[in-house]
This record gives sequence, structure tokens and C-alpha cells, in this order.
Amino acid sequence: MSINLKSPVFAGNPIRSKTPKSTDPFSPTPAFETLKILISNQTHIQDSSSLTFKILPFRKGRPLARSTGDLVKKWHLGWLSFDEFKDVLEGSEVVLSEDLLVYLGYENEGDEKTQKSVVYWGVDVSLGDSLVQKFGGQQLCFVQLTTLMVATDWADEKTMGQLAIAGHARALLEWHSTSRFCGSCGEKLIPIEAGRRKQCINTSCKKRIYPRVDPVVIMLVIDKENDRVLLSKQSRFVPRMWSCLSGFIEPGESLEEAVRRETWEETGIEVGEVVYHSSQPWPVGSSSMPCQLMVGFLAYATSVDINVDKKELEDAEWHSREDVKRALTMTEYGKAQKTAASKVDQICKGVEKGQNLAADFGVESGELLTMFVPGPFAIAHHLISSWAHQV
Repeated sequence: MSINLKSPVFAGNPIRSKTPKSTDPFSPTPAFETLKILISNQTHIQDSSSLTFKILPFRKGRPLARSTGDLVKKWHLGWLSFDEFKDVLEGSEVVLSEDLLVYLGYENEGDEKTQKSVVYWGVDVSLGDSLVQKFGGQQLCFVQLTTLMVATDWADEKTMGQLAIAGHARALLEWHSTSRFCGSCGEKLIPIEAGRRKQCINTSCKKRIYPRVDPVVIMLVIDKENDRVLLSKQSRFVPRMWSCLSGFIEPGESLEEAVRRETWEETGIEVGEVVYHSSQPWPVGSSSMPCQLMVGFLAYATSVDINVDKKELEDAEWHSREDVKRALTMTEYGKAQKTAASKVDQICKGVEKGQNLAADFGVESGELLTMFVPGPFAIAHHLISSWAHQV
């Protein structure tokens, strides 16, 4: 199974492809000033007729979403107009404040005569427990981004764009949640530039900090002479899943050096040539590392004897091209999509069940596969697929 995506999952964000000029009313600072006026209940807003706000609430890292019941096809992010969001907050624990909202981007809607600029915002409402019930009455629910990722029709460019927007918003909001105090003086940090930056309140410090991205190398190690690849298992993986090796960059280390070091440390395999393949934003990591950039490589082994570091991996083995092709062909990714989409539908109807999304991942016609690899939502899939199907 080979799937070619226009952009990797969580990339291809349609509302942040261009940075608007600072003088435009829909750029971060002017749009934020307009938002503050709305929050303060002032009614006169210059150019408000050509400017619309849409807000996407998040709760504990989960975006608000709606299921259409069309499995697999459509789920929608739960965008709310400013007035809708304000109405929902009435009587809840969340107090509307400009400090809660972060600028996500904009797009123009309509033709030349009716064109409107729509500015998108993300907001963290994790403290609003009563909001869950309110949204539930509207068939809206907070859904894990990983569930939406699996439920997405990966051939649907528009839905993939919505997934990228949600990923960007989650990473930014998680960064705000974890970056609360200045690393230089210990004083409080406050949002500036419509939530895209933070600054220390200490007048003698005023240090600015920016959202960080943690680079992670992920590599498919290839034994070219014997036409096979090295795949590994971790204890957190679902049964029978194998994937690529990966690891974080150390200070003063190049990407290529990180590939060679991580491969050696985890498996005892030495690597020579390292070739860049592709990259993928990964905003679904832990809250301590809310946004990672997976940088993918093909790494060519110069040794073949495996010595697994059991503290890092459960196992690592060489797999032939035939075995990898079989795993890619037989694994029913469509079934996993339907399972995840069904879960989204159940959550939105208030009947969530403890369903394992991986339960149907590697089964076809009742046959239990000996191995499968991550789905097309993961860069590991595309590294493995590109090697398996190369001429």
C-alpha cells in the first residue's frame, strides 16, 4: 500500500502560508486590537464588516470537533463565531480574556465584492468542566488529535488542512501552558503579539521567548547488500507493530551525526551514508515537548550484527523487502480509519466506549498478520514505503 500525500500529515496549513503585512487589519496585532474591543463589549469597530473571527476551543490538548456520521469521511473542527463562543462561556468557569486566545492565521472568503477576511484563533478552556456538557448538547465534543489523525480521509486535502490547523493550534497552546516563567529571572511571562510570543514582566529583564520546536531524527536503516531494512519495536507499541528508529538531537550535533549515534546506541549497527528524505511536524507529543519536527532519513548500514539496548527498545530485526511489502499491502488502514471515525461519532453522541483503535489495524479476512507498520499519517510509513516500492 503506497499513499502519496500532497503534504505530510500536520503540514500544509492553509491559513498560515503567508504572513500578512503589519498594516493589514487581519494581521496579528491589528486583529488582536479588534478582538480586545469585542471582549470589552464596545460596539463600534472600524472595518468590522469586512473582518470575521472564528475560534477553536481546546480542552486538555483536545480540539473541539463535530462528526457528520459519514464513516470514513468527514469530521469538522468545532469553529465558533465570536458571539457563539461568548454565549457558550456564560455561566461557565472560564472568564473571557484576550490572554486566553492565540492567533492562528487568516484567509479571505467570498468574491471581490463580498470578500471577508476570516481570522482564526485558538483558545484553551481546560478549566471549563461545565463546557463539556454544553458542547455535548450541540453534538460537539473534545477529541484527541491522534484519533482525528487516524479518522481523517488522507486523500481529502481540505480535511488534511483542518488537521494541520488543529496541530498548529495545539502546539501553540501547549507551549503557552508550559512556558509560564522566565528562564533568566524567574518572573512571570505574559503573551504578546497576539499570543505568538511571550515576554517577561520584569522591567529589568523583558526577555522575549518564542515557541520552540524539538527536532527528532527518524531513520530507516538499510542493509543494501542483503536488500533488507532494520525495524524496531518499543514496549509502548501495539502488538506486532514495527517501525523506524528515532531519537532526539544532542547539543552540538548535526542531524547526520544524530542518526549514526542513535542507531549505534539502540541497536549496535554502524551507519555510513545518511540521506535526507522528508520531514513532518508532530504536535501530538508529550506536553513537555508539545511540538516536534520529525526529520526523516535513509541510513545505510556498514555492519549487520544487532545488539539491542533493552532500555530503549523491546526488539530490533532485519526485515526483507518481501516481508515489508506484505505488511504494507495487507494492513487494513481503511479499517483503522473507520474504527477511529466511529469513535469520534460515539464521543460526539455522548456514548464513548473504551475502544482500541489498533484492534483492527492488522487484520484482514480473519488472518492475524505477523507484523505491520504505522499508517500513512506517520512519516515512518513513508520512509518504509519509499524503500519497499523503489525500482
